[in-house]
Amino acid sequence: MRAVTTLSVVVLACSGIGHAALTTLDNDIARVDPFQDMKNRPEAGDGMNVLLVGTDGRDKVSEQERHKYRLGGAPCHCTDMMMIVHISEDRERASVVSLPRDSYAEIPPHTDRTSGDRHGAHAVKLNAAYAEGGPQLTVRTVEHMTKVKIDHYLEVDFISFMKTVDVLGGVDICTTRPLKDTYTGLDLPAGSHRLNGGQALQYVRSRHADGSSDLGRMQRQQRFLASLIAHATSSGVLLNPMKFRDISRAVLGSVRADKEFGTGELLDLGRAMNDFSPSSSEFTTVPILQMSYAVKGIGSTLRWDEVKAARLFRALRDDRPLAPHKVRRTPAVRVDVSPRQIRVQVQNGTNVKGLGKRIDGLLAATGFRTTRMPLNAPERNVRRTVVAYDPRWDRSAKSLAAALPGSEMRAVRGQGATLKVIAGTDFKEVRKVRADPYEEKSDVVTGDEVSCP
Repeated sequence: MRAVTTLSVVVLACSGIGHAALTTLDNDIARVDPFQDMKNRPEAGDGMNVLLVGTDGRDKVSEQERHKYRLGGAPCHCTDMMMIVHISEDRERASVVSLPRDSYAEIPPHTDRTSGDRHGAHAVKLNAAYAEGGPQLTVRTVEHMTKVKIDHYLEVDFISFMKTVDVLGGVDICTTRPLKDTYTGLDLPAGSHRLNGGQALQYVRSRHADGSSDLGRMQRQQRFLASLIAHATSSGVLLNPMKFRDISRAVLGSVRADKEFGTGELLDLGRAMNDFSPSSSEFTTVPILQMSYAVKGIGSTLRWDEVKAARLFRALRDDRPLAPHKVRRTPAVRVDVSPRQIRVQVQNGTNVKGLGKRIDGLLAATGFRTTRMPLNAPERNVRRTVVAYDPRWDRSAKSLAAALPGSEMRAVRGQGATLKVIAGTDFKEVRKVRADPYEEKSDVVTGDEVSCP
């Protein structure tokens, strides 16, 4: 979660500000050695891989801020968020991969940092690696799972996040739907908002603002980072040495980093990334195969799709874009309910052979959960395509109808959660619809696609 701010410092370094503005900040960085005595590590590739870790540390948060932004309770001393940031060898691209905190993980053999007891390899949720073995076990576990060699380790907490956003003057966030979370106090109407540090913390912490839980939270974190990059690179703040120094101090004063990462590395990286912009960044979340993978003694975890994840991490090792052949999305109609949440049964109401199968395939390609088994409708002389729906699922019906221009909506009480499309002779196309430009959890998006217009 707070890890997004540390990447902001890396990106902000692209201003090329003189050495004098940053050399005094080295002393502000607390040092750790996450690579001590590590053996059998993955082979290094081109580019640089940074493991960004956000912890729930809140020691420096005031009582007023704790109450206002719902930061009470004892910290778990675990990682609340984890990202791998890959900076390409040519310094023209940053690839950000979020690793869900509840991912099923297998920790390598290690010594418990609190008790000193020796433990063999065992299964945990990914965020527990930090509690058991600190930065070193966290790095070892991530390298074991991804086969990606980590070059640098950066760890930040609540206070650095809020300070950075406030020094920047806030960050703009856009949402197509209201976001309300009683756990964090987040309450944003649909529209555009400029968030201060505390509000931004609520935004990136929220897991209950919609039905997407931790995956939705990671998408908001990535969206926030894209907006922060856009603001920092377009607002002129990078041309102000004093402002840049203040931003760097806000983050680096509350960060822990490996011994080799300092302001010199920031400056070298910054000079190489002079033309960095939101479109230079790409974001994704490790692909998930099973959302509720129950493990005895651990509970519900997220199980990675091993095939797709291996492909993703291979791209990082090979210093390749995550979506090298990606075609820019064509404009899609905004709808209230995501197609992937809508189940559809297609019926052919005409004598046109294969029409039902064609519509079923087009809807599936757009993201709808079709049965893939189209049927023939009782009536075969339907002229206007019909979307039949139970009134309880009227929002889903409107989203489906938006994908079928000219279709008629027909309420059918008791039909249930599955919507029906009765194809008519007027059918021409299936239009792309999207509830949110970030809705596909395993998709790769660039920063300019998710920042405010």
